[in-house]
Amino acid sequence: MYVDVRSDWLSYVDEIPRALVAANAVANLEALEQSPRHSHQKAQLLFTVRGIINCEVEDAVWIVPPQCAVWIPGGLPHTVFGSGEVECISLFIEPPEAPNLPSECCTITVSSFFRHLLMRANELPERYDVDGPDGRIVSVIFDELAAAPVEDLRLPIPSDSRLKKLADLLIAAPADHATVAEWASRIAVSERSLNRMLAEQVGMSFGRWRRQLHVVLALRHLSAGQTVQAVAMDLGYESASSFVTMFRKMVGKPPSRYLLERLRSAPHDHGER
Repeated sequence: MYVDVRSDWLSYVDEIPRALVAANAVANLEALEQSPRHSHQKAQLLFTVRGIINCEVEDAVWIVPPQCAVWIPGGLPHTVFGSGEVECISLFIEPPEAPNLPSECCTITVSSFFRHLLMRANELPERYDVDGPDGRIVSVIFDELAAAPVEDLRLPIPSDSRLKKLADLLIAAPADHATVAEWASRIAVSERSLNRMLAEQVGMSFGRWRRQLHVVLALRHLSAGQTVQAVAMDLGYESASSFVTMFRKMVGKPPSRYLLERLRSAPHDHGER
């Protein structure tokens, strides 16, 4: 099953007097259904063992590929859904004041050591001994979380209604080769105004923002089993090589290698449980 998002259950989680509360379940679903928008007092660390998890907050969509995790600060309204076969672990965290944990929503890379800690944390009793071995494991988890590298796997969503409409249009037709001026005219603004608004609200040019959208869509489709060639065509690239070049520039690695590195250790982790 997946993390229950009923308000009574979340209230119960928030009332447990521990710095870390595990969901005590590993989701293993063909497709993770979208949860209703919700929030909780404790922060949430959602670790993707396999598949792709998408986390939507008001101003961004976060993509969480295998062997990564999304950090959702406490009190932040969000919704979560999956792409492809999804397996994940969810931990609710009320961090102590000392550790330098993320202050904003972010996607982080999970090392092999950190991954084993998260697996162990999922087995902790609800009211573990804070001063015993379990409490020391939780302390090390906070240390690893504070040191984990952040990945730029986010699609910023502008607050302006016209730019939100543009985002919807781009998502609906990612292969559309319209010019920036043509996209601007579709939301009734000038090309200059469009570029200025995007720079102010998402800190990106139109071209980079659209490429970031393509990375998000590509990871969703690739995790569902589509080939690089099929994804390239769906996104409007003339060839698979041109799509791979874009992906490498944005992410640092070609898509097949990027996903392979994250999937390689997943079967071993599954066997360990």
